[in-house]
Amino acid sequence: MAMVEKKHGIGRKLLHAGGWQVAKRAAKMLPFGGTVIVVGLVGHDIKRKGFVRGVINSGIDAIPVVGLAKNAVELLTGDLIADRGDKKTKRNK
Repeated sequence: MAMVEKKHGIGRKLLHAGGWQVAKRAAKMLPFGGTVIVVGLVGHDIKRKGFVRGVINSGIDAIPVVGLAKNAVELLTGDLIADRGDKKTKRNK
């Protein structure tokens, strides 16, 4: 019996990617446990946003109440501190 590769549609892939983003933001919102998660994700933020913006973003997220408020706003509006690639595309438009 041959193994059949299961192909997922684009909607399913988007759901998985979006679900991870929401889960990551929700985990950062936990008052003190979120700080531990933020410390673990500093490298990812630095890669996406650049060194200065990544450190600032992670620093704000690590502060318990401030990080909670920032992430709640970001769930509704998107990133407050733009990614490195987002800034370049806005200039070209």
